[in-house]
Amino acid sequence: MRVLLITYDNESFIQWFPQGIAYLTAVLLKHGHYVDIYEQDIHHYPEEHLTETLNNEYYDVVGFGIVGGYYEYNKAKKIAAAINKSKQRPFFVIGGHGPSPIPEFMINKLQCDAVVIGEGEETIIDLLDALEKKRPLSKVLGIAYRDSDGSVKINPRRPLIKDIDNIPMPAYDKFNIIHYRKFMSIPHRDRTDFVMPVLSGRGCKFRCNFCYRMDKGFRARSNESIIEEIKFLKEKYRINYIIFSDELLMSSKERTISLCEAIIKSNLKIKWCCNGRLNYATPEVLKLMKRAGCVFINYGIECFDDQVLRNMNKALTTKQIIKGVEATLEAGISPGLNIIFGNIGDNRETLRKSVEFLLKYDDGAQLRTIRPVTPYPGSPLYYYAIEKGLLRDAEDFYEHKHKNSDLLTVNFTTLSDEEYYEALYEANLILLNNYYDRMRKNIEILDNLYKKRDATFRGFRQM
Repeated sequence: MRVLLITYDNESFIQWFPQGIAYLTAVLLKHGHYVDIYEQDIHHYPEEHLTETLNNEYYDVVGFGIVGGYYEYNKAKKIAAAINKSKQRPFFVIGGHGPSPIPEFMINKLQCDAVVIGEGEETIIDLLDALEKKRPLSKVLGIAYRDSDGSVKINPRRPLIKDIDNIPMPAYDKFNIIHYRKFMSIPHRDRTDFVMPVLSGRGCKFRCNFCYRMDKGFRARSNESIIEEIKFLKEKYRINYIIFSDELLMSSKERTISLCEAIIKSNLKIKWCCNGRLNYATPEVLKLMKRAGCVFINYGIECFDDQVLRNMNKALTTKQIIKGVEATLEAGISPGLNIIFGNIGDNRETLRKSVEFLLKYDDGAQLRTIRPVTPYPGSPLYYYAIEKGLLRDAEDFYEHKHKNSDLLTVNFTTLSDEEYYEALYEANLILLNNYYDRMRKNIEILDNLYKKRDATFRGFRQM
């Protein structure tokens, strides 16, 4: 079948490589389907261009995936409208973390034909086979679809892929890697570094109340498979900085040590970063990560208060946070310190403690601000909000409440909305002033340049 997959535009100069679409492309090609990539992200095509493309070129299936944010939802509505206007509209399918928990809402809102729920690699092949052979869609596990009578049917979920080593490598040759490798929004990226994400595992063992990516358990790829992919990227595209895009690479001490030893043994000589857990951030593990090339670990702190951490089901304490962050800095690795505000039990005092924590352990690698917690559909916090009457449903979330990730969607605190915003304003003002004070200290560059005649200087506008 002829398939068009869309990489949507998020208005960035250089977007994150569309990893999920690249995996789907690989399995579709493996099973003999024809695939084109509609690169809206690179070319910033208006939606009218997509309609014209579908009018002028025949495809059996068109699809894209989104996560749960306000921007992605509104973008999905625009893309869906463009698809639905086309004169030879293909079968229209969407997937991703955003639609998976609320497939009926998404089908009705976007007027698509089907939603892939959860992992897509096996489901998309089964779905296309059913379409090609005119089998009933009721037999395809892991989808919701619009039936002939107009109603939305939700099939049982497909079991998770047990051995993810069996999934083919992303179809890199179908994508403009020369463009994507210039991705810049990561710490310690030199101007000459070429960057790509690699997925070393799927899932997470933890169950934080605000997380909407809730597949059970963690499934790791083999070290051999990961090293093979990195070698391929390095040899073909000169990639030297890997972003491990797992929800949680540091899923255990043993797994982290094993992967680091494999990277060292392979003599890859790469830089890399990952998402980590502070309860596994021991000096032994961190020292090995540093030797293997790790330069940055993104940690989900969320709040520097033990009671709020318990309310979040974070499985982390402030003692563990301090111990792990200090060990990370001692190892010479930058810690990414993520804080959100407004979860159950948060107040001005918990916010103050979080700000003080960020100030104390800031190493200048990133600008860090604090955002409101958002109860995305699929998260325990979303269902809690519905139970407490703070949200009605997905329609209320997307059409009325979730307007921006830096604004309140639901207020779980005892503060009024005005008091909440005042507190967050004061907190982020402190953090922004701290960041720009640090930047202003770069005035010492003038001393190096003019008093010490620093010949390595490349111009103020390149800083």
